[in-house]
Amino acid sequence: MTFQIHVHTTVADIGRAAWDACASPTGDPFLAFDFLHACEASGSAVPQQGWAGRHLSLRDGTGGVLGVMPLWLKGHSQGEYVFDHGWAEAYERAGGRYYPKLLAAVPFTPVAGPRFLAHPDADAAAVRQALLQGAIALTERLGVSSLHVNFPTRSEWDALGAAGLLQRQDMQYVWRNGGYRTFDDFLAALSSSRRKTIRRERREAQTGLDIRVLTGADITAAHWDAFFAFYMDTGGRKWGRPYLTRDFFTRLGATMADRIALVMAFRDGTAIAGALNLIGRDALYGRQWGALEEVPFLHFELCYYQAIEFAISRGLSRVEAGAQGEHKIARGYLPSPVYSAHFIADPALREPVARYLDGERPAVEAEIEVMTAELSPFRKGV
Repeated sequence: MTFQIHVHTTVADIGRAAWDACASPTGDPFLAFDFLHACEASGSAVPQQGWAGRHLSLRDGTGGVLGVMPLWLKGHSQGEYVFDHGWAEAYERAGGRYYPKLLAAVPFTPVAGPRFLAHPDADAAAVRQALLQGAIALTERLGVSSLHVNFPTRSEWDALGAAGLLQRQDMQYVWRNGGYRTFDDFLAALSSSRRKTIRRERREAQTGLDIRVLTGADITAAHWDAFFAFYMDTGGRKWGRPYLTRDFFTRLGATMADRIALVMAFRDGTAIAGALNLIGRDALYGRQWGALEEVPFLHFELCYYQAIEFAISRGLSRVEAGAQGEHKIARGYLPSPVYSAHFIADPALREPVARYLDGERPAVEAEIEVMTAELSPFRKGV
């Protein structure tokens, strides 16, 4: 069969029906047309911000879409969570030009998921191979330094390594549902000291507050206004320039409200803190959080404990709470590997990066094993 690769500057150029025919079977909310379109249409992921869409569609001889790939021409490495700033600095010190580069990823979202999206009637392996070849060909045609595939699935990562891309491994912290019916069931799996600590943290965080988990039509514009203020405060303190616009949250609420769990804390009727989660087919994904009032342990309550309770109530298998944060281990979120793969055109950069990654991967694997063995809050044998 003859395949044709097309390059699109927005997901709207591909269209909701064609995109979601490939993305919806994954059950991943971040790959949905509505999420990616919200990123672009709101001005959050646009060329002016260093995110220029170069999305790929794979079509058959009749123009039917067999697969799609979220792909961006990046003018920097911000909002990615796979850190290649050192590679860029070294290459530019040596006289090379690292930016722009191509990135296959979901903007501002360190969540693992498929990056090569195949129509359910197409051969998934053939679609992946064709999209990868198309992305590499685009890298070479544009004359950019590199192509990066961030947070692919493990099977994709293996296939990308077999295709010659450099493989990188990192870790995140994931809570897994051990068949719990209640939060107390989860606590029963922990050591006695951890149970006591978590109960105390929850008591202190909840005192004097009304904490609600809002989904669907229960989320109003006023809730988004409050949450955006939390987001801007946290983002301004942590990384200087928050990525998402207020319009992004309006669009998210208008099109994906049933896939949102917005945890809000109120004091005397006024919202003081919130945490945004997206609901996948079998996982809850923690994203942004913020607070305008300092309350002991409120971050743990809204981001971790409320997420666990929600996942248990929905029968979800896990909670992915985002990048970084060793403190999550004590709250039941254990280290788990995440992946990226990299095509670097210039051997002068590719070879030293390959040597570095050859040492980094086993070090990360060893760190995951040690942290799990030494820091796990679970009782022995659980």
